[in-house]
Amino acid sequence: MKAYGYLRVSGKGQVDGDGLIRQAQAISDYAAAHDIEVASIFREEGVSGTKENRVALAEMMLSLEQNGHGVDTVIIEKLDRLSRDLMVQESIIRDFMSHGFNLVSALEGPDLLSGDPTRKFIRHMFGAIAEYEKDMIVFKLRAARERKRARNGKCEGRKSYTETSPEVIREVKRLRRRRKGQKQMPFPMVAGELNRKGLRTCSGTLFTGMNVEAMLRRNE
Repeated sequence: MKAYGYLRVSGKGQVDGDGLIRQAQAISDYAAAHDIEVASIFREEGVSGTKENRVALAEMMLSLEQNGHGVDTVIIEKLDRLSRDLMVQESIIRDFMSHGFNLVSALEGPDLLSGDPTRKFIRHMFGAIAEYEKDMIVFKLRAARERKRARNGKCEGRKSYTETSPEVIREVKRLRRRRKGQKQMPFPMVAGELNRKGLRTCSGTLFTGMNVEAMLRRNE
């Protein structure tokens, strides 16, 4: 039995890392264990998981459709190498199914394209987890950038909020001012008020309680 291997890393910085090597090894190990010959490897280097810009994927699908080489199976390391986006992932899987091709995950097993309800549920779970992980990576990177900006009290080069957005500092201090018979407004509520008024951080994102507190400490 022959099969193709498909590899993908989404960031240019990952091309020289171990991602492609790890995926290739997982595919090779699976093929050896199941007496499969890997006829060719298609590599997507530094390409995001959207279907439109996947040159290697398009070339592989075209080769499968033209056939003549006896290959109708593709081995991947795991489903998120197709895409971390569940909708894109399912779109690619439907493309495989419509042409009668087979898709195997070295880590998640064969029969990924089965219409069996349990298999479909598992596939969707893998896809949803991958999509969640992708979103969390984006959110955490954004939060880290915001935390660094807030901690340094900087924006627009080396300028502070006091220099670039004094109205934000004034509004934060006004909202935090103690009123008779009332508790001081907590930072998350201050952030909510700033966002409601249309005020934004230096990078144009919404305020959070954490970056409001750090910004105020740096500008006191």
